[in-house]
Amino acid sequence: MTSFTPSARIPVAVLGATGAVGQTFIRLLADHPWFRLTELAASERSAGKRYGDAARWIGDSMPEVARDMIVLPCDPALVTSPLVFSALDSNVAGEVELAFARAGRLVLSNAKNFRMDEDVPLVIPEVNADHLAILEAQRATRGWSGGIVTNANCASIMAVMALAPLHEAFGISRLFVSTMQAVSGAGYPGVPSLDILGNVIPYIKDEEAKIEAEICKMLGRRSDSRIEPADIAISAHANRVPVEHGHTVCLSVEFSARASAGAALQVLRGWQGDARALHLPSSPARALVVTDLADRPQPRRDVDAGRGMTVTVGRVRADPLFHVKLVAMGHNTIRGAAGASVLNAEVLVSTGQAGVS
Repeated sequence: MTSFTPSARIPVAVLGATGAVGQTFIRLLADHPWFRLTELAASERSAGKRYGDAARWIGDSMPEVARDMIVLPCDPALVTSPLVFSALDSNVAGEVELAFARAGRLVLSNAKNFRMDEDVPLVIPEVNADHLAILEAQRATRGWSGGIVTNANCASIMAVMALAPLHEAFGISRLFVSTMQAVSGAGYPGVPSLDILGNVIPYIKDEEAKIEAEICKMLGRRSDSRIEPADIAISAHANRVPVEHGHTVCLSVEFSARASAGAALQVLRGWQGDARALHLPSSPARALVVTDLADRPQPRRDVDAGRGMTVTVGRVRADPLFHVKLVAMGHNTIRGAAGASVLNAEVLVSTGQAGVS
């Protein structure tokens, strides 16, 4: 595919703009060199208000470009940008995202609703940018000129960033996954403080099944019209921990043919990812970084690596039950959510698959 940059900044909209992920989208898009943030949309209770009045802003200062925008309803008759970033909750995302795709918009979704549909790409650009090609089949099958592209569950993204180089090199047959997921992954206001402070909650609704299914899809192979999931047996545990940002994932991996920890480490260190995901506005210098420090990665020290787009891997060692075990960690609302969608959009634009210029 030929890579190019747009001749002018492309108008984009954010759906679910008042929530935690919606706010992360606004931070990432406010000064984006390719995209121009032109529309913000949210629920009926926010529609018609100034964004500065409608949103309970979390963290640093609200970008000025958003403050005086009038919040629109999530209606494709009113939100006209050709690229639409969806931070909508899955309870409402389904019908809304379908309506925008039918209206000819390209929807970059964080919601779970369409991730496992055969003709919907579930993409980490460095790992499986080639899966974006099934957009052509999606458009033909569903009879629309728009489209839906999804990024995975935030914990699945951290796991797959570490697993993809290993699967490519050795083939993964079995996998044990245990997550320690930050409270920001539950949105805002999220988990009550008296439930999470000094505590670990060993349950996140639907999370384990999503992790098990999504890893196989992202590591699968693309045919002309669908993704054939990888044949990997996976057991996942999901835990909520008292950390603000940064999902940590512990992985024990069995390969199709035995590989040593040293061989795995060499592969991880040399991995660059798909060339289509390099040198884009949101691309980090390295998507995957390996640390030799015995007690890393740690969310407090490593979560902002690569402006939140780098996943850090450490503790790569032999596993007495499987072959290799390791730890991966990354920023759940940037690499695991809004930043993932923005990078997906950049790849679509740069490869001419977005349908906009």
